[in-house]
Amino acid sequence: MIMTQVSPLAAVFRQMSNGQFPPVAETFERGKTIFFPGDPAERVYFLIRGAVKLSRVYEAGEEITVALLRENSVFGVLSLLTQQRSDRFYHAVAFTQTELLSVPTEQVEKAMKEDSELPMVLMRGLSSRILQTEMMIETLAHRDMASRLVSFLLILCKDFGVQSGPGITIDLKLSHQAIAEAIGSTRVTVTRLLGELRDQEKISIHKKKITVHNPMQLGQEFA
Repeated sequence: MIMTQVSPLAAVFRQMSNGQFPPVAETFERGKTIFFPGDPAERVYFLIRGAVKLSRVYEAGEEITVALLRENSVFGVLSLLTQQRSDRFYHAVAFTQTELLSVPTEQVEKAMKEDSELPMVLMRGLSSRILQTEMMIETLAHRDMASRLVSFLLILCKDFGVQSGPGITIDLKLSHQAIAEAIGSTRVTVTRLLGELRDQEKISIHKKKITVHNPMQLGQEFA
């Protein structure tokens, strides 16, 4: 993910609006698929608003979340970096209501040739995503759902957290079902575990936004 406030990629995508193939602006409601595994990798996406979940789908039907992308993230770039035309590797789903820009891969390839800094910008974004994927794998390695949920909340604090009076507020409106899908649990279990954390005054929830009161202490308790 691109962590800077003003992403160089945002400027690149907007500059392409003067080209033969201007960016396509799209809005996806929560839970809607952006692309499936196996779809042709024909476009590159830039996330304007919201969050996107990337997951891997296995033969047994199990779906594992590998990353959550936030604003100013670019995705769908694997074929650009490998210089090979390939099908989609991930299942990309709108984790919240999402606004995207997308351009044909050929346009991004052209921009990469004209701007020698752009490949490095893409690599930095991909490196950040790899780190988050490793954290997600560690989260899913927890056998008990309480530890898995807490680990997931701490990842969200790191990538979507905003400092607030009582702690770190995750700047996403999260349904219990969305959290359950991300950590491989059920809505009923997530509702119960969140209720327990709230009763223990470790978190608070207001209008579907979760605030973790002391992330460091919470992480130590569930380490």
